[in-house]
Amino acid sequence: MKNTLSKIALAILLGSTATSCTKLEDINIDQTAANDQQVKPEYFLNNSIIGAQQDPGLAERLFIYSWKTAAHQQYFNFINIGQQSDDFNSLYWSSISGWLNNANATIEIADKKTQNGTAAVYNQNMIQVARIWRAYLLSELSDNFGPIPTKGFQGVNPQFDSVKDVYYYLLTELKDAQSKIDPAVSNSGIENYDAAYGFKWDNWIRYANSMRMRLAMRLSEVDATKAKTEFEDAVKTNKYIETAAQNFGVQEKDGWDPLTGVMSRSWNTQLLSATLNNIFIGLGGIKTADQFTETEVLSKIKNEDDFGIRYLDNFSTMSNDPSQGYYLDGIPNKMDPRAYKAFFIPGHTSDPQYWTDASNQDAQIKKPDGTTLNFKTSYTWNAFTSGTWGAKSSNIVLRAQNGRIPGMIKKFRTSTQKRLFFASWESYFLIAEAALRGWSTPISDKVAYEKGISENFNYWEVSSYLGQYLASENYNRVGTSVKYDHIAEPAATFTVKYKDGYTNATGTAAIKYPENTIYKNGAIKNDKLTKIITQKYIASFPYLCLEAWNDQRRLGLPFFENPAVETAIATMPQLTSANYTKNQVDFFPQRTSYPSSFRNADQANYDKAVSLLGGSDGVFTPLWWAKQK
Repeated sequence: MKNTLSKIALAILLGSTATSCTKLEDINIDQTAANDQQVKPEYFLNNSIIGAQQDPGLAERLFIYSWKTAAHQQYFNFINIGQQSDDFNSLYWSSISGWLNNANATIEIADKKTQNGTAAVYNQNMIQVARIWRAYLLSELSDNFGPIPTKGFQGVNPQFDSVKDVYYYLLTELKDAQSKIDPAVSNSGIENYDAAYGFKWDNWIRYANSMRMRLAMRLSEVDATKAKTEFEDAVKTNKYIETAAQNFGVQEKDGWDPLTGVMSRSWNTQLLSATLNNIFIGLGGIKTADQFTETEVLSKIKNEDDFGIRYLDNFSTMSNDPSQGYYLDGIPNKMDPRAYKAFFIPGHTSDPQYWTDASNQDAQIKKPDGTTLNFKTSYTWNAFTSGTWGAKSSNIVLRAQNGRIPGMIKKFRTSTQKRLFFASWESYFLIAEAALRGWSTPISDKVAYEKGISENFNYWEVSSYLGQYLASENYNRVGTSVKYDHIAEPAATFTVKYKDGYTNATGTAAIKYPENTIYKNGAIKNDKLTKIITQKYIASFPYLCLEAWNDQRRLGLPFFENPAVETAIATMPQLTSANYTKNQVDFFPQRTSYPSSFRNADQANYDKAVSLLGGSDGVFTPLWWAKQK
């Protein structure tokens, strides 16, 4: 075992940025058996933090295919329709085992240095920081799989804990660790060994308390008393992430290692999802004409009630997406200003953030009469439902096609940003939700809600629209407005104009606001909690998609449209042509299955983990803190 740790240390010194294990046994490596005077704990901690950024191979399989897709923050078919890959799950399991091994090594080596008198002045702070970071990693692992071994990764045979026990342990760890950090200790000479904060101790304390707020709120629907107690205890410290300067983020860099951007692979189109589109359009009442000066954009803006062209025989109509069946041959009249900052308009190549790989705007629709319509999608704005479109999918060259519909902008694809793990706006949205629930908070729900929006507007550089946005009573396509005190529900339908794509006849249609039947039986679309989570969801794009998925699992918010089911989905038989207009918890992914490598290596612990899960080891089994039905 001594040689094992020495090899890891040597790898770090030579510039390695991640260790991974290939077998379950690797979570039992005894990191303390090395010559602890030869290594420094900060090397291991930085290795863990950097590794968790995910190299492009892992990022594509986890961040893109799973988290971002489960959160409905891109158009894609994978985990959203129950698909998964055992190879992908195994890769993540082994990778995070390595990150946890390194976090534990940090603590164990620092403890050894304390015992043998070789500890640096910052040694005790280093232990607490490693405990805080380890708590995040364990929360990430549990939020994906469910029951996990909180005492694993420490050289002992791990016993799996229930999700409830995991969360209780993490809340205790975070509270204790942050209380033991001494902010007065110098970080001189070690700043470069903390890719997140440069060992600015106050920021680590703030991160720990914001994490306590996040994890406490996760228990709101299943263990309200515990959630309230833990949240109030964390927020009363007044030491949580409040400003952008305190955000937990790690700088990306180009290449092929864990610091390479998680969304950097050019073949991952990362197109606008129907969920985001229906939330964006109309929300905040900001006119598109006030967001652009270019004639080519302004000339394509549609009237607010114009839904474009209807293609009922070519587009799926078997979802509860309110926009289904229509193609907008222009740009929406009003739009949340963050939408145009996050996604490019097809063909708008003068935009400095236009993704150059989205160069093809040629589209095609084969009409039922046998004729083919060829057209350009330049300066149009559309998003389509995932799922199965059956024969309709073979009659169009448009859906899922890069360049034909809006896609994520360039800067998040080129490894130039900081990957965020916690941002100031999340603290405020958490406080807003807590205050709304009647918990003790330092500011009111409305103040926190508006502050969260303000922080995110600053991030997107759209603060000039903030005042008008916060006062808007304009409904988006799912019936939600921005103004916090505007809680009037929309009418059941809204009327739109369209042109028939086959006859060119014009007409009107009554579009029904979707009923989110997993939230208050679908009767509520515009209450204060829906507003808070809607804004938190938008703000989570693009780096905090795991949190967006967590909120949807916890609350059923915001509204997610069902996958289209023109033909049966083999991996999702519960969604059918008879029930697609309503939402059910099991219409959306709830977790990731344990890898077969775990089951094959330790059947007894696997059986224990599944027993603690309380259901089958499948995608649609809810976690303890999530909605159950």
